[in-house]
Amino acid sequence: MDLLHRFRTGSGPSAETAEADVPQGESSPAPAGRPADPGSSAENSRPVPVTRTSVAWAGVWAAALVSVAFIVFMLQNTAATQVSFLGLHGTLPLAVAMLIAMISGILLTLVLGTARITQLRRLASRRRRQNR
Repeated sequence: MDLLHRFRTGSGPSAETAEADVPQGESSPAPAGRPADPGSSAENSRPVPVTRTSVAWAGVWAAALVSVAFIVFMLQNTAATQVSFLGLHGTLPLAVAMLIAMISGILLTLVLGTARITQLRRLASRRRRQNR
């Protein structure tokens, strides 16, 4: 909300700092109070606010890059590895063994995080009931 508020109020670099940043020999930008040409408005010169869709798009790109890196990792680590766990013995590709370890760590983190969130929600609910 604070980010959008700054865009709406027009706070940003002042005209003095904008002119100081222009290299010599180039024209300075139009003053902040007047549009560059009669057809444009100050609304068009504002930066585009960050939206949920843009964040989701960035997240999809990040997930795609991580997935490609993970596939390359799995293809390069196919050597068989001896694994022993709780009396079980077997042979797995190294990448698969590491994948199982990673998923186990993620699941453990999710279980502990869910328990903590549930604990905090119950505490907040009790406090709300006491304050009524």
